Amino acid sequence: MGTKAKKAMIKKSKKESSKSWHKKEAADFLPLAGGPGRELPEQEPPKNTGTVLYIGRIPHGFYENEMEGFFKQFGVVKRLRIARNKKTGKSKHFGFIEFESPEVAKIVAECMHNYLLFEHILQVHVIPPEHVHPKLWKGVNRLYKPLDRVQIERKWQNKERTLEQQKKMMDRIGKRDRKRCKRIEAAGLDYECPEMVGQRPASKKIRFEDEEL
Repeated sequence: MGTKAKKAMIKKSKKESSKSWHKKEAADFLPLAGGPGRELPEQEPPKNTGTVLYIGRIPHGFYENEMEGFFKQFGVVKRLRIARNKKTGKSKHFGFIEFESPEVAKIVAECMHNYLLFEHILQVHVIPPEHVHPKLWKGVNRLYKPLDRVQIERKWQNKERTLEQQKKMMDRIGKRDRKRCKRIEAAGLDYECPEMVGQRPASKKIRFEDEEL
């Protein structure tokens, strides 16, 4: 076999190997054991079935009634909830809303995302059904009533104490005052802290040990 024939065979083998390599690259699935690659059947994209929306950066004053009245223009609102502080009852500026139709939820997310409302840019996203927490709508129809912290503090201050508890409370007050005097001296201020003798607050209710309950 001459040199020309050898060169022609090498060239032909290179072309065949390059063709087979391109076929392997174009294949969707390559078996581990080797062999020809095969294409996978085309799959349809998953349909949107989420009906719950997350709404972030809710402005002040845009609460449950206002939200329901505003989003009713898109479709039927099943339920909505605004996250609130447990102590004060104030809005945390994010919430959730559920529509009856997933198509409506998708349209709302597309239209209202980055929407400027009362100088706040809303952040609206569809939550997939598998990511919706089972306790998300717990107590959604119950009107939240914040705790009266003033009444709780008043009750704690006016509670009945024993002489030992009263003594401990006075010791804490004196210790706090001594620390305050040290801080004033460390700051270089010429100030004499008044003595607490005769100025300590007396308990309104002191229960003695020998008293019958």
